[in-house]
Amino acid sequence: MSVNKQIRKVTTNTLQKLKTNGEKISMITAYDFSFARLFDQAGIDVILVGDSASNVMAGHESTLPITLDQMIYHAGSVIRGTERALVVVDLPFGSYQSNSEVALASAIRIMKETGAHALKLEGGEEVVESVKRIVSAGIPVMGHLGLTPQSIHKFGTYVVRAKEEAEANKLRNDSMLLQDAGCFAVVLEKIPAELAKEVSEKLNIPTIGIGAGMYCDGQVLVMHDMLGINTEFKPRFLRTYLNLAEEVTSAVKRYINDVKNKDFPSESEQY
Repeated sequence: MSVNKQIRKVTTNTLQKLKTNGEKISMITAYDFSFARLFDQAGIDVILVGDSASNVMAGHESTLPITLDQMIYHAGSVIRGTERALVVVDLPFGSYQSNSEVALASAIRIMKETGAHALKLEGGEEVVESVKRIVSAGIPVMGHLGLTPQSIHKFGTYVVRAKEEAEANKLRNDSMLLQDAGCFAVVLEKIPAELAKEVSEKLNIPTIGIGAGMYCDGQVLVMHDMLGINTEFKPRFLRTYLNLAEEVTSAVKRYINDVKNKDFPSESEQY
């Protein structure tokens, strides 16, 4: 029997067991109670309350504008809809970069005010001290390397990262630093599959890929992308499992039509 089928409550230890057993880890983003409950009941391993809420929920062009208070609101909503999955919350831009004391204060706020299970932050060597400080307070931390969207103005583009040897070497080194600092897992975003394979095999902790190929220990997608709600975003790594934009539009058009034609509500739909 697989580890996944035996688990009533997914923990960071569960993810480690899944990696050890060669079982893949499933992860998806969610930002509210209703979708979190659906994903949890479907059997997802990890729900990420992503700072991608800045894009898909608030309509911003990047993840930078979302605040700590807003992340706390979304995280609390997701936690209330989750019974089994491990819920990881992104520390938003500006809530941890200045120093490790600020990072710890932000982390404590999220954990206390939302009931979340773990946090995620972006970066390698630059954030190691913050990771150590947060982990030493008993808070699990997931790392994030490769394309780190909070650094978009530094990169200037969302293209594949670590194709050049210097950047690939930094990623290799950063992944080990994050593991040594106490991270329980690390997201690898938009890097060459062979590099992700190398890092995944070298690390003892699980890797979660997004646009990083098939060799990672797990995969994560943004719910709005994989459910076909966000129709403008079509990178190579995205598999769309539903065309929700089309289905929702069609349903609303039928509703409008029924209201206009006095077909809704019918006699059986009134008191």
